[in-house]
Order: sequence, then C-alpha cells, then structure tokens
Amino acid sequence: MKKNKIIYWITTGLVGLMMIFSASQYFMNPQVVEGFAHLGFPSYFRIELGLAKLIGALVLLISQIPTRIKEWAYAGFGIVFISASIAHYNSGDAMAKVISPMVFLVILVVSNIYLHKVKQV
Repeated sequence: MKKNKIIYWITTGLVGLMMIFSASQYFMNPQVVEGFAHLGFPSYFRIELGLAKLIGALVLLISQIPTRIKEWAYAGFGIVFISASIAHYNSGDAMAKVISPMVFLVILVVSNIYLHKVKQV
C-alpha cells in the first residue's frame, strides 16, 4: 500500500510540475512563442494549451478531486504528449524533442495505473 502511494505521488508530482513549468513558459518565454510558430500553431493555441495544462495539473495534484475528473486530465495530457511528439517529428526537429513527450507519456501512464491501485484500497 505504502509503495503504491509513493509511486503514485512521485509520478503524479513529476507530471504536474512539468505541466505547470511548461505552462508558465508558454506565457513568459519568447522562445516558446517562436517554437509554436515553428510548429505551425497560432499564438492563441499556446495560450489555450497553457491554461489547459495549468488546470489539468491542478486536477491531478489536488487529492480531493474525484477520480472521474482526474481521468479527463489524464486523457487530455495523453493527447497533448502524443500530439507534441507528432508535431516535433513532422517539423523535422531533433529526435530528443520527438522522444521526450513519449517519456512523459510513460510516466503519465504509470501515474494513472497507480491512481487506481491507491483508490482500490
């Protein structure tokens, strides 16, 4: 039981902190604006995605939020990670930029698995 909670909170914390950090960069870092343009996305999408990442991170990190709502955040982040990997690949970016969202997808999946293990007890 304790092992499951530790794994859940480490993986969830990693995803949550990464999403909060990346969302903050969407709002404050001019290089991110250039990156979105490089990928072919409009600037309003950067703002929309940044807000969604903040909300999703809070949903995952606040333990009082029901599991059903957390599932929506997991699904949204899964789509974000897969889409980011595809966008970087199609833009001809370095493989590190293509693979890194997939690494976070694996961490997200582990977090989701352990969410259900923790909630079973």
